[in-house]
Amino acid sequence: MQSKEYKDIVFIRLFPDEDINEKLVEACRLHNVKTAVVVSAVGQLKKAKIGYFKTKGDYTPEKFEKPFEILSLTGSICLQEREYLLHLHIVLGDEDKKTFGGHFIQGTVGVTAEIVLLKADINIQRKIDVSTGLKTLVLK
Repeated sequence: MQSKEYKDIVFIRLFPDEDINEKLVEACRLHNVKTAVVVSAVGQLKKAKIGYFKTKGDYTPEKFEKPFEILSLTGSICLQEREYLLHLHIVLGDEDKKTFGGHFIQGTVGVTAEIVLLKADINIQRKIDVSTGLKTLVLK
């Protein structure tokens, strides 16, 4: 991983076989991120796991074991009780130019991944919503 920050914008370059979630957390620690928004991401994943929230406790996770282009990665990252919570969604494209997406659970970089974060000096929290089972955003 390489990363560089300028005026609260963090540019991250990931390399083959790196885990996106692990490296995002590492970059957040390195750049003292309190809260961040994923502004953009491009690159390729060789493995991915994404889901779709169906019902309480069921994200219907599905694994993909072939290369896909990262067409979009959006969401937020917050520091809560010394741990980074990532809530990300992804759109992937295949070699036939077909797309699909969902809740991003895990991904391993194929060729490269270039991710841009916008830091925010605010505290946001996530708490379990009893009715849905989701860790929802709480703004106070």
